[in-house]
Amino acid sequence: MLSNFQDKVAVITGGASGIGLAVAQNCAAAGMKLVLADIEEANLDRVTVDFERDGVEVLPLVIDVSNYDAVEAMARQTIERFGKVHFLFNNAGVSGGSSVWETTLNDWDWVMGVNVMGVVYGIKAFTPIMLEQGEEGHIVNTASIAGLIAGPSMGAYRVSKHAVVALTETLYLELEQIGAKVGASVLCPAWVKTQIFTSDRNRPSGLQNDGSNDPTDPKVQAQLAEAGRSVQEDGIPPSVVADHVMDAVQNNRFYILTHPNFNGAVAYRMKDILEGNNPRNLFSI
Repeated sequence: MLSNFQDKVAVITGGASGIGLAVAQNCAAAGMKLVLADIEEANLDRVTVDFERDGVEVLPLVIDVSNYDAVEAMARQTIERFGKVHFLFNNAGVSGGSSVWETTLNDWDWVMGVNVMGVVYGIKAFTPIMLEQGEEGHIVNTASIAGLIAGPSMGAYRVSKHAVVALTETLYLELEQIGAKVGASVLCPAWVKTQIFTSDRNRPSGLQNDGSNDPTDPKVQAQLAEAGRSVQEDGIPPSVVADHVMDAVQNNRFYILTHPNFNGAVAYRMKDILEGNNPRNLFSI
């Protein structure tokens, strides 16, 4: 829980666009100092200029969160610049994967490296600092509604987001167990107007696909196309998600669900598990 934002320090990965930028804007409006990490230098430079023009103190860092040395260096630079950290938003993420058997090993390495290990690295580098401070703090990890319900296609992405949910639940209980002043939440949005489906623009050269493993099942192709359409046409603005995040941090609410229309699907999954039913495509309900 973080009840007061004024003059506190926020560290946000994926902070130059989408949900990360929207949360950064809310943090700045609340009087926080910002550490913005992103892999896209041009976007980062642009938003840094905008924030500094408004008098916000910003430390911009171009990093790949799947590299622990880079994340650890970010933690050191944060303390060197601002002395403390109060809010960690492990938000950087990518989309990838088709059917499970056609998803390439490069896809698995890339998606899990950013979406899961990027969160692990953020927790490992920053949590000891936040605990040692002995002050109120909060960690939010970005998962997805795909981390709470089942569906076909995008297997690597779904697995990564289920992992983030379990990781954050464990983190929450461990922090509670030691009586820490640092809280934790997991963000599970559905469709949001971001560039998540063009993540390949930032894929490392060593993890590129050659195109020979594109999905061959027409149903999977259609599902991927529909997901991309839904993000752009049906997605809510990142600013709405950011408001949910800030409210959850202030009120120590763990599960941040931004799309009430998916709550029934989450309930169906729990019901199926308890009643011994086989999985079903809950995105089609």
